[in-house]
Amino acid sequence: MSLTRRHMLQLGGAAIAATTISPFAESAVGEHQAVKPKRLKEGDLVGFVNPAGAMFNPDGAEIAREAMAALGLRAVFGDHLFDRYGYLAGRDEDRAADVNRFFADPKVSAVLALRGGWGCNRLLPLLDYDAIRKNPKILMGMSDITGLLVGITAETGLVTFYGPTGGSSWSEFTTDNARRVLFDGEAIAMSNKVGTDDRLVQVKNRVQTINGGTARGPLLGGNLTVLTAMMGSDYLPDFDGSILFVEDLNEDIYRVDRMLTQLSLAGVLGKVGGFVFGDCKNCDPGNGYGSLTLMEVLADHIGPLGVPAWYGSMIGHIADKFTVPLGVRAEIDADAGTIRLLEPAVV
Repeated sequence: MSLTRRHMLQLGGAAIAATTISPFAESAVGEHQAVKPKRLKEGDLVGFVNPAGAMFNPDGAEIAREAMAALGLRAVFGDHLFDRYGYLAGRDEDRAADVNRFFADPKVSAVLALRGGWGCNRLLPLLDYDAIRKNPKILMGMSDITGLLVGITAETGLVTFYGPTGGSSWSEFTTDNARRVLFDGEAIAMSNKVGTDDRLVQVKNRVQTINGGTARGPLLGGNLTVLTAMMGSDYLPDFDGSILFVEDLNEDIYRVDRMLTQLSLAGVLGKVGGFVFGDCKNCDPGNGYGSLTLMEVLADHIGPLGVPAWYGSMIGHIADKFTVPLGVRAEIDADAGTIRLLEPAVV
């Protein structure tokens, strides 16, 4: 896609599409136009895709189907859901074909990734963005699915969702959050769970403020590793004035430092209006404390930006997680550690 065409899509191409796709509302998001998919309702059909890592337990797909049934939804599996090509869930063209097929199928109301892994960035040149643009629908996943979410939002303006995959735990907290966002169309306020877990004070899900204050802007982001692997590609949105959220797991601190440095050198961090780091599971400085800590690295890279920022939002590889829409305007409070949607993410 040319830069001229990309600029048109980001600043107004979605508005042009609205003239021919009247059922789907659009909302101004700063200089962007966000195309919102229809909300889910009981009986809707969800298409499961596996665009990244191969399945190692086929029963996981049945568990995911049962989870959808518990939500009042029906499920259909992609043709290549159980394929395997090394560590990938089949050949690139086949994994992309499942995504393209479900977006083009009018019977399918949402596309949900079964799991993450690695491989979504390889699919970006193979997706049918014209078909996706003409058939906006819910697309959700996390971790490596960042590549699909960010790429499709950048290319089409479609609001996508960083939230549970089909193989997630679907805890009460996670399910309630997803229902309110995807079914009820609620402009929710996301705040961490409060509770001491039979301790004297709260230990889990604590907020650590980097820079205080509030900020407003479109939410953009996902997994830090995958997002930085997209730098230099043609599949990135404009981060100007955005609220950037990231999360990761099992990363050495120096690698987090390196990735944040890359975002800084690429000009991304200098554009954002706010910053949220979710959970970083198993990202400790290691035995002997010979490393910088994660909070020291965040202080180095995010503190000097002067924008509202905090660590510890319930986003990431954790059982209880938010469903975060990309491309929707939100207000963050870095002192309270909250994300409040300023508009519904679905119509």
